Amino acid sequence: MSTTRPYSPGDRGPEPSGASGASAGRQVRRLSFDDESGVVPLARDFARQALYAWGWLPASGADQRAAAEDVLLVVSELVTNACLHAEGPDQLQLSCDNKVIRVEVSDRATGQPAPRNPHRAGRPGGHGMFIVQRLCLDWGVVRTPDVAGKTVWAELGAPA
Repeated sequence: MSTTRPYSPGDRGPEPSGASGASAGRQVRRLSFDDESGVVPLARDFARQALYAWGWLPASGADQRAAAEDVLLVVSELVTNACLHAEGPDQLQLSCDNKVIRVEVSDRATGQPAPRNPHRAGRPGGHGMFIVQRLCLDWGVVRTPDVAGKTVWAELGAPA
């Protein structure tokens, strides 16, 4: 199920004005693309480095390895969608606490991402948001009034 909630059901939303970029126990990393080329591999490398820093990698078992690969795939899909449908991403933000990793990709487009419905596995293209929907706990779109573009976010559960 896709959602347009700006935050997942358990999230209280952004920190109040003046709060730091990370709340207690939450780690945040940001990557601005600023006219970079090769943004999908750049985003995956950035995400991989964050996963190492946060202890998701190197994986100690199959479940942890699968969880890290899911994060890298979601990063790739969201950044690719921004390239295909929004003239490229502006920023990638990853945040992590003990339970959830949140991937956010900001762009300047007005379009609304949605899984192709009905999903046809043999049909080329159009699988990105279906993959995100299947791998993630939740996902949605945040729009800021009077600001062009949007942020597409997705949350994945931490490995056991």
